Amino acid sequence: MWVRHGGAALRAGSIAAAVLALSACGWFGGEEIEDPPAELVKFKSTLRIKKVWSDSVGDGTKALRLALAPASDGSVIYAAAHDGKVTAYEAVKGRKLWRRKTKLPLSAGPGIGESLLVLGSNNGDVVALNREDGTTRWRAGVSSEVLAAPALTDDLALIRTVDGKLIALKLSDGSEAWFAQQTIPRLTVRGTSAPVIRGNVVVCGFDNGKLAAYSISDGSLLWEVLLTPPSGRTEIDRLSDLNADVQLVGEDIYAAGYQGGLSSLAVESGQILWTREIASHAGMASDFLNLYVAGRKSSLYAIARSTGREMWRSDSLLNRDISGPAAFGNSVVVGDFEGYLHFFSASTGKLRTRVRAGSDRVAAPPLVVNELIYVFTDSGKLFAFRDATPEEK
Repeated sequence: MWVRHGGAALRAGSIAAAVLALSACGWFGGEEIEDPPAELVKFKSTLRIKKVWSDSVGDGTKALRLALAPASDGSVIYAAAHDGKVTAYEAVKGRKLWRRKTKLPLSAGPGIGESLLVLGSNNGDVVALNREDGTTRWRAGVSSEVLAAPALTDDLALIRTVDGKLIALKLSDGSEAWFAQQTIPRLTVRGTSAPVIRGNVVVCGFDNGKLAAYSISDGSLLWEVLLTPPSGRTEIDRLSDLNADVQLVGEDIYAAGYQGGLSSLAVESGQILWTREIASHAGMASDFLNLYVAGRKSSLYAIARSTGREMWRSDSLLNRDISGPAAFGNSVVVGDFEGYLHFFSASTGKLRTRVRAGSDRVAAPPLVVNELIYVFTDSGKLFAFRDATPEEK
């Protein structure tokens, strides 16, 4: 877990990814690391997953905890690396359509609009590229580092910065249309919740434990709710960040806090419908019935969307630094710090199969597009997999 103090990133709390990658002995004078990652046990696979293609997008991002993740319009996959390279691939066969070098330390995105891709950088730069050929449309500066994927409307890019701002930039030229700001504590977890859009409303979580909704037209506050009030004696105990990306399904919003508090809210009013004591910073996914949550210590939960009831829980990947989940057919998929992808039954939570996408941490929640699932790792590599399980006769 990484925290920010006075603008700097510091490590604290439970095992960080760098520690997970080390041997359990020797680093602390021969003593075993507290809460070591769960060992992977053998099991009978009931699913066959086949790699379709892979490619190096750019230089790796080990230990940086960025918000770079592949995105798609259904036929093209767009991906970016920390070294500034942005690439477009034909989704099924992985044919490279174009590659551009922005020469920026990219840290978030891409976000996709009708004709543009928008990305953010560690230096507070925002760049917009033409989707067709990757040429630069404009660049703009914002107040601080961007660690959440931009969300795009027809004419605005919504940018969440680490200093507590939500900034609307005009897609026409990158100029600022409006901004909203929340006060954030001195100590926060590294990472920010990405804004999500519903109609003329944008919803975003903040490091002060608040979930807020704003009017996209002018940035006026529509409602805000304190979901995770700070508590405890130390600054680390009082971390209340909403880092996991908000899930918006129909008229309901789902948000989770770093220290606990998974909540369902009504998008129109912010009224809390139910709450469970589940902590998360890696993320969530959903299907028609359930919400799937990567817990803070890498437990994986299936929660009934309508009631908040726990349907199942898997602790088989404890302390393996799992990614946010993705719903893939009848499975729920997460990656871990060693590059493994774990496929669980969506209905029972039973492990169905395991495959590996290289040896580096899966850096973002897997992306599902049609029949394929895409995985981006800390090495800067992008993988595409498909379900090759023989059909039953």
